[in-house]
Amino acid sequence: MNNSAPVLSSNLATAPVLSCVDVSKHYGHGALAVSVLRTININIMAGERVAIVGASGSGKSTLLNILGGLDVPDTGEVSVAGEVLSKMSADERGFLRNRSLGFVYQFHHLLPEFTALENVAMPLLIGKMNMKQSKEKAAVILERVGLAHRLEHKPSELSGGERQRVAIARALVTSPACVLMDEPTGNLDTHSADAIQALMLELNQSIGTSFIVVTHDLRLAAKMDRTLTLSDGVLV
Repeated sequence: MNNSAPVLSSNLATAPVLSCVDVSKHYGHGALAVSVLRTININIMAGERVAIVGASGSGKSTLLNILGGLDVPDTGEVSVAGEVLSKMSADERGFLRNRSLGFVYQFHHLLPEFTALENVAMPLLIGKMNMKQSKEKAAVILERVGLAHRLEHKPSELSGGERQRVAIARALVTSPACVLMDEPTGNLDTHSADAIQALMLELNQSIGTSFIVVTHDLRLAAKMDRTLTLSDGVLV
């Protein structure tokens, strides 16, 4: 694994696309309170690939949810594209998530009744783009991930690797500043996982979107620009 700071090209923005300052999180109250995250500080730069690793229960998924605005810290602040999440209303945070962030999970979370094309177009429709433009843009990104021949297939008609490609396309269709991934290859066989890893690297290099990847796969982590290790809620 490469823990050193990445060498960023001169055309990348100097301001982080996503950052957290002194973020802490606990569950429960009083003597029963459990500290999940303690004073976490992270800056993610444009185009950067960052892995977050650690044992089960170390706080990785909680941190990812806080970075993505899906959960709130007890202390500290998270900023996305220069916007401080705690200063925004729930509706404003939702709009910012849809515009600036993409999400990919171990289980694809595709809507089973919709085709691949419709699933990928969904974030654009939520963002008020019309149906024709949404489907056109969704078709382009599905072609980028190698699924031009699967546009009208529903999730049940796709392989596990294809479903994860659709999920990645859905995460990228809004041209987000950063995509957050929680075990994106954890439910795939080795061949499919290798193909998804190669796709992630190619898209990162060609599109310039930042990736934050929570993973147990040290081979995937080694391909990132840097790796952050969480242990008992602390970055070590």
